[in-house]
Amino acid sequence: MNTVVRPERRTRLLAAGAASVTVVLWASAFVSIRSAGAAYSPGALALGRLLAGALTLGVICLVRREGLPPRSAWRGIAVSGVLWFGFYMVALNWGEQEVDAGTAALVVNIGPLLIALLGARFLGDRLPPRLLAGMAVSFAGAVTVGLSMSGGGGSSLFGVVLCLLAAVAYAGGVVAQKPALGRAGALQVTTFGCLVGAVTCLPFAGQLVGDAADAPLSATLNMVYLGVFPTALAFTTWAYALARTTAGRMGATTYAVPSLVVLMSWLFLGEVPGVLTLAGGALCLAGVAVSRSGGPAGPAAAPRVRPQARPGEAEVEAPS
Repeated sequence: MNTVVRPERRTRLLAAGAASVTVVLWASAFVSIRSAGAAYSPGALALGRLLAGALTLGVICLVRREGLPPRSAWRGIAVSGVLWFGFYMVALNWGEQEVDAGTAALVVNIGPLLIALLGARFLGDRLPPRLLAGMAVSFAGAVTVGLSMSGGGGSSLFGVVLCLLAAVAYAGGVVAQKPALGRAGALQVTTFGCLVGAVTCLPFAGQLVGDAADAPLSATLNMVYLGVFPTALAFTTWAYALARTTAGRMGATTYAVPSLVVLMSWLFLGEVPGVLTLAGGALCLAGVAVSRSGGPAGPAAAPRVRPQARPGEAEVEAPS
């Protein structure tokens, strides 16, 4: 009796558009982090970003009269808030102070591979051949971009480890967030996840106050930008799209980030990319196109129906 209903074309287009907004804004975050990181310590930058994001999202929730998420969603919100909004941002900020943007983008972009594997293990996500092929192509592109931008020898093992930890936190946060999106709206999940992340980073409040007193206006504006756009807006559009596809496919979409970082560095920092860098960026985008082709992804797994539900029991048990 249970059938998987394919999403309508309009829903697929909206989800693809939301994912595109996320990718562009997350790519811009690499440039802003490099700029603001010269004046703000990693923890202070993460806290300032999260406070700006939480304030923005809180105002939107008040205008839309969004209520609290249901209790069943709080576990996923809390885990994703600590891992993705909190730990990930601190580790990435710190890592970008130790390695160049290309190396950081390369290491963090093992996240989609981890998301696909964790999603298959814990969410029941399928790993169709097109997704695996697209991930392989995009990963090759990410490696090419990273190698082409890291030839100066400035990368440190410590920075690479920090970016690796950020990738692990990112993957764990996405997989924890997915079930919560089946129980609460994208705006609710993002708002309270951001709030949990801000609370997690409160130990850096003293550093934030001290850094803000000495930071130039441009660095502070970059921090606010990170909170309003790559956090408040991009995490909401991400959650909207993630609720309508699998974690693996959404993770593969972010392989486009390194190529966009190259373009933005070219436009805003005057770093002209080489032929190898452009080729890697093209591979990233080609892999995303392959991974998202072949029709829409259905739900992560078919719901399990209890054959004889007793009165008061839920009829359908969602995948855990």
